[in-house]
Amino acid sequence: MAYAWVIVADSARARVFSVENASGQLEPVEQLLSPEARLHERDLSSDRPGRSFDSFGSGRHSTDKATSAKEQIASSFAKEVAQHLKAGVNDRSFERLVIIAEPQFLGLLNKSLPTAVEKLVSLRIDKDLTKETEQKIRERLPKRI
Repeated sequence: MAYAWVIVADSARARVFSVENASGQLEPVEQLLSPEARLHERDLSSDRPGRSFDSFGSGRHSTDKATSAKEQIASSFAKEVAQHLKAGVNDRSFERLVIIAEPQFLGLLNKSLPTAVEKLVSLRIDKDLTKETEQKIRERLPKRI
């Protein structure tokens, strides 16, 4: 069992690292990807939303919510990451969890975390560090996690 997992994520990629002690270096564990998140909005939705007549008068309006396809994909990926973390808790892979994520994705991930995972979160950082090296990420963390 690792002392901690550090997850570094955005809406397209989540990198998972382990730390063997409170002041240890990050060791890569795995990476989760959402290739759809890299696509443009126009490539994700081919149709306009459905249309409906008003019940009074002759107006028409869209019937779909204002949620974009990219937002839906990001939300689904956040749920996938949360379930992966839950599996790590169930397997007793780590004792503590540090989450570093792009601010909007951090919000989606926070909403998706099961209680068992939430209890192990020791630190949250709202920064996009997904393209940084392990060393640069570690420098952004406290000396003792």
